[in-house]
Amino acid sequence: MTEKNTRTLQGRVISNKMDKSITVAIERKVKHPIYGKFIKRTTKLHAHDENNECSIGDIVTVRECRPLSKTKTFTLVTVVEKSTEV
Repeated sequence: MTEKNTRTLQGRVISNKMDKSITVAIERKVKHPIYGKFIKRTTKLHAHDENNECSIGDIVTVRECRPLSKTKTFTLVTVVEKSTEV
């Protein structure tokens, strides 16, 4: 894949218990096909965090890359906002 074809997504870190890996929840709004109400849908994906710099609750940007393992196909780009919870 070339650099311009990679997907870049933004989401919240929900787990950082793995070494050099994080779980990111991506929220999107989908319109219900019959009733028309917008519903929140969440997609969980695993991303590579080389320096273990993320903590739970951080807002991060991840980019698609080659498969790094069975479930990891994204890598951390930046931490947009650090979590304020202690």
